Amino acid sequence: MIRAAALTLMASIPACQADETVARYGAADRLWELQTLNGTAFSATATLEFEAGGPVSGQAPCNRFTTTNTVPYPWFELTPIAATRMACSDLDAETAYLNALGKMTQSEVRERKLFLRNDDGDEMVFTTSD
Repeated sequence: MIRAAALTLMASIPACQADETVARYGAADRLWELQTLNGTAFSATATLEFEAGGPVSGQAPCNRFTTTNTVPYPWFELTPIAATRMACSDLDAETAYLNALGKMTQSEVRERKLFLRNDDGDEMVFTTSD
């Protein structure tokens, strides 16, 4: 009886844990569009979307992608990015975007802006109209 109660309690703990990712702190349920990469305007279209609990997806200049962020805010760390493999004229921009995204380690949501940064001084600035 005690063992069954302990197992039930342990099984319910993940359900009780709150989402502590950037999604909870203002990033969820918004479409974020990249504006600048390291201070330079990003000429192609690239987006991010966050779901509660860590799933992240988006549109790179050529391909859709998906990944997961599971570290607590303000930290930012993605699992390996899985993307479709369609060719297009913006493959250089796509490579720059996905490589930079995978190197970000910190996040900040301020009103309609999302800042992703790392200790090397790299920065991605996204905006949303939502």
